[in-house]
Amino acid sequence: PNAHTLTSTILFVLAVILAVIGIIGSIIPGLPGPPLSWVGLLLAFLSHKLGGADMTLTFVLIWLGVTVIVSILDYTVPARFTKLAGGSKAGSQGALIGMIIGIFLTPIGMIPCSLAGAFLAEMFQENKSATDALKASLGTFAGFLVGTGLKLIASVTMAYYIVF
Repeated sequence: PNAHTLTSTILFVLAVILAVIGIIGSIIPGLPGPPLSWVGLLLAFLSHKLGGADMTLTFVLIWLGVTVIVSILDYTVPARFTKLAGGSKAGSQGALIGMIIGIFLTPIGMIPCSLAGAFLAEMFQENKSATDALKASLGTFAGFLVGTGLKLIASVTMAYYIVF
C-alpha cells in the first residue's frame, strides 16, 4: 500500500477508537465524551481527504460548534435542574460520588447510587427532610440525565458519521 493509504487507515482507526471512547466518556465522569468524539471526527475528515471520500470542513466545524454547546450545556443544565428542584451543591456532589461508586457495582448501579448519593447528601449535609431531599435528588438526577443524554446523542451521531 502507498503512504497515503496507510496514513488514511491509521487516521481512520484512531477516529473509530476516539468515537468509542467518546461514547463511553459521555456516560463516565472524567472523560470528555463529545470533545473526544469530535477529535475522532476531525481525524476521519483527514482520513477521508487522503482516501478521497466526502466530508466537508464546514461539516466538521459545525460539529465543533455542537460539541462546544453540548459541553457548556453539560455544566449548566444539571445545575439548573438541581436549583429548580431545591437541590444544593452538596446534592450534586453526592450524586457524582454515588454514580462513581455505582460504576463499580454494575453499569446499571450508577442510577440508584447516583440518586442515593444526592438524597443522602441533601438529607445529612444540608439537613433537609426526607421529602425535600427526595425532591432535590430527583431534580439533580434529572439534570444529570439530560446532560448525559445530550452528550450521548452528540457522541453517537459523530460516531455514526465517522464510521459511515
